[in-house]
Amino acid sequence: MDFDALESLPELKAGKIGAICCSRPTNPTGNVLTDGEMAQLDALVQEHGIPLIIDNAYGMPFPNIIYSNVTLNWHENIILCFSLSKIGLPGVRTGIIVAAPEVVKAVSSLNAIVNLSPTRFGAAIAAPLLNDGRLKQLADEVIQPFYRQQAQTAVSLLKRELGAYPLKIHKPEGAIFLWLWFENLPVSSQTLYEMLKAEGTLIIPGEHFFVGIDTQDYPHAHECIRMSIAQDAETLEKGIAAIGRVVRGLYDAA
Repeated sequence: MDFDALESLPELKAGKIGAICCSRPTNPTGNVLTDGEMAQLDALVQEHGIPLIIDNAYGMPFPNIIYSNVTLNWHENIILCFSLSKIGLPGVRTGIIVAAPEVVKAVSSLNAIVNLSPTRFGAAIAAPLLNDGRLKQLADEVIQPFYRQQAQTAVSLLKRELGAYPLKIHKPEGAIFLWLWFENLPVSSQTLYEMLKAEGTLIIPGEHFFVGIDTQDYPHAHECIRMSIAQDAETLEKGIAAIGRVVRGLYDAA
């Protein structure tokens, strides 16, 4: 967190910011804000009288795809958001919030208006799993170990394929993807996407993640990609082999 930049925002000082939101783990890098950073954010929003919205779609307590030692705190100025999508229920589109009663009531009213028929299927499945602790057990004993192993496998394969090339991997601290930086990549990440797509491998070009930022003179934004690690081991190995083959060819040709 760049707290100096955040705290000096004219809009924050002028009372024009209504909330601060963060993801933990973040998308696309998989970075996990530390307990110290979260405490500093919390103090900042309370100072300005605005809520802190925390997106826990990949975080604690479920699906708990976090590999660093952190804690999750809550009080009535915090709005915690959870999702059932990463515990095997992506189709039910069920979200959960923990917030002050008036916030829950407002979101419930909004949901009833925005969605003609709000889903109850996910809630019906999740409620008994929450009540008897099976949801937490599933997250801790199945989901988190799976993605931790996937991250370790992916990093090992990437080093094998591109160890002699200018690849940097953001330290995987959570979430279901890796953020890769190919320094001085001879083509843009969008062009790399098209080349890999032709090879049968899909990645997400990094330049699409710099929302609201002019990236024309910021080469870094065009040298990164987000790579999913959610597939089976064979698919992961084939995909990383394709990434290695294409990226090696680009650097060698340059």
